[in-house]
This record gives sequence, structure tokens and C-alpha cells, in this order.
Amino acid sequence: MLRKFACAAAFTLLITGLGFMVSHPAQSQPGVVRIMPLGDSITGSPGCWRALLWTQLQDAGYTNIDFVGTLPPQGCGIPHDGDNEGHGGILATNMASQNLLPAWLAATNPDIVLMHLGTNDVWSNRPTQVILDAFTTLVQQMRANNPSMRIVVQQIIPMNPSSCSECGARAVALNSAIPDWAASLTTPQSPIIVVDQWTGFNTATDTYDGVHPNSAGDQKIANKLFPVVRGLLSGNLPTSSPTTSSPTANPTTTPPTSSPTFGDTSCTATYQIVGQWQGAFQGEVRVRNTGTHTLTGWTVYFSFPNGQVVSQVWNATLTQNGAEVTAVNLSWNGTLAPGTSTAFGFIANWNGSNTAPSSITCLAS
Repeated sequence: MLRKFACAAAFTLLITGLGFMVSHPAQSQPGVVRIMPLGDSITGSPGCWRALLWTQLQDAGYTNIDFVGTLPPQGCGIPHDGDNEGHGGILATNMASQNLLPAWLAATNPDIVLMHLGTNDVWSNRPTQVILDAFTTLVQQMRANNPSMRIVVQQIIPMNPSSCSECGARAVALNSAIPDWAASLTTPQSPIIVVDQWTGFNTATDTYDGVHPNSAGDQKIANKLFPVVRGLLSGNLPTSSPTTSSPTANPTTTPPTSSPTFGDTSCTATYQIVGQWQGAFQGEVRVRNTGTHTLTGWTVYFSFPNGQVVSQVWNATLTQNGAEVTAVNLSWNGTLAPGTSTAFGFIANWNGSNTAPSSITCLAS
């Protein structure tokens, strides 16, 4: 949309500590990960993206999670764990200056915080730097409660309220500043992951008043969060904020019909649907070195049989031309010792049927 947002969409997730460790076993059941949705009315009134995200995680097999907060469920008509910390009308600057967050953290002891804050600050014309200073205070309070807190900071959804003609531009300014702010504070022990909720969100079709998401908007928010939360839970984190991309040019290499072997270097790829919901699904492809020499790179080819279209990808560079999909390793996951594997994931749209590809080919180098 804006050049600044193109940079934000490509922003590398600032995280080096893979894997997850529950930090408060005394306050929670063993192995249960506590997730706090933190924000304003977009999160809490009723915040139905939380219900959709909960359902997606449950359907993907993540049943050892507990959404936490001092506020109770607020409807949505979907069975889900509705505890949250979404306070309607709240400003991040007030949350920080009034020292509200520490008590909520102490009562719930989360391991992951999903933060969507700043909308009311923008509406109240708080300067961008003042908002970021408040974010910094909140991060410090999270880490005081849990030094290993995983913090997901969402660039806020677009704003176009009838009573605030300048809100859209102010939201752009805040969202453009968030990646650099996060980069300055992230640590291996307590990473800050930025999720772009702006790109692809339309206030005309995805909100009911120019600010608060409708059902379509809730689905988009949940879809952006799902792969990131799944990565935190599984330890296979995206290397960049999942972004929506259009199909690019034809692959320059014709897909072979079988997995080739070059000397003693070969690979296989397996495809699975990790989770599926109305209109979209998450897929995963695992690449394994089946040869006797170390791989220095890999390329995976497959064809979608039902017109599925990839919208987001992580841990690979993926291009799609019609039904044909080509995925190439990134710089950090192309080297595989014999017998080891890596995986990349994606979100794709589907309509009618979602049949898995009949064959998938891995080309090793």
C-alpha cells in the first residue's frame, strides 16, 4: 500500500531463540502455554478474532493452550476460551502511565502476549513517539513478570472513522515506526515479533464503522496471527512476517517427475494440511536429506489440483504460476546433513475442494 508498509511486510521476525518453555509451571498445568490477548475493544468487544484463532489452533492440534486475561468471554457464538485483556476505549499511553498491566500479568502469568494497541491513542492524537514509549514500558512490565515472554506486536488495522479524518494517516505513521522500535528491543530470550495487520485490510469491507472489524475483518486478523502463534508453540518460527504476495513469473526450471539424485545427494518432500477453516488452510512441507552427503540447497515442486492459491509463506521463497508451485530454501535452512530435515509452511485459499497434490518433488543441490 505504502512504501513504508512494503518494508514492514518484509520485516524479519526478530527472534533467534527457537523452541518454547513455559515459564510459570507453578501457576499452570504442566505443558500448558498461557496466551494473553491484550488490547482495546478490537481485542475485547467482542474480539471475535480470538474465537477464530482459538478454533484454528485447536483444529491444528494445539490443545495444550490457555487463553488468559482478567476479562471474561464476550460472545461470538463460537465455543472458545474467551479470557482476554481487551479493554474497550483504553489507550496504550494510559495503560502504561497508570501502571495497569502489572496487576493483570500477575493474575494470569502469560507465556505469550498478543498485543493490538494504539488505535485509541491514534484517535486521541497522541504523538507516535509517545505511543512507542508507552509500548516500551509495557514490554518492560511483561519481562518483569516473565523474563522469557514472547511478545507479538501487531501493526494496527487501518482506521477511517467518520469523526477523525486524520486517523488514517496517524495510523500509517505508527505502523511505519513499529518495526524499528521492535528491532531495538527484541532479545533472544524475549523476542518481539511484528505482525502486519494493515496490509490487505479494507475499512470499507472489513469493518462495520471504519474502525472495528466485522466478521471478514476478524477472519483476516486471525489468519495473520495463526502461523505466528503456531510457530511459537511448535518452535518452527517464521523468518519474516507472513505477507500476501501475487504469483510471479514461471519457474525457470521444469519440475522433474521424480526426486533426482546427484551423486549421493538427494532429498524428499512430504506435504500435509496442518489446519483448515472456511476459505483457507495452512499447509506444511517437510524436506528431508535422504542422501549420504550434506545438502547445500533444495527446491520443491508441486501442483495444486483444485485451484488453491498461496497467500502467505514462511521458511522458504515461494512462487506460484497457476497451479504450479515452486519453493526454494532460504539462506539459513538450505544446508541439511544426511538424515536431517526442515520444513516450510504457507497459508492458501481454497474453494469447493482442497485435495492435496498427487505428487511432490524435491530437487537437491
